[in-house]
Amino acid sequence: MTEQELRDVLIGALTQVAPEIDPAQIDPAADLAEQLDIDSMDFLNVIVAVHERTGIEIPERDYGKLATLDDAVAYLASAQ
Repeated sequence: MTEQELRDVLIGALTQVAPEIDPAQIDPAADLAEQLDIDSMDFLNVIVAVHERTGIEIPERDYGKLATLDDAVAYLASAQ
C-alpha cells in the first residue's frame, strides 16, 4: 500500500471509532489520543481495524509508535 492508502485506512479507522471527528481537522503531527479525545480502548479498536484492513501485525510493544498520524503511517509503511 502507498503512504496515502495507509493514511486513508488510518483515518477510516479513526472515524469508525470516533464518528464525530472531522478528518480534515486532524493534525498529522499531534498526538491522536489527545487531539481526538479517544481513550485506550478506542485506540485499541483503531489498531484492530487497521490490522483487519491491511493485514499488518502491530505488536503491543509498538503501540507507542502510532501516537501521531504521521508516525502511524511511517510505521505501517515500514512494516509492510
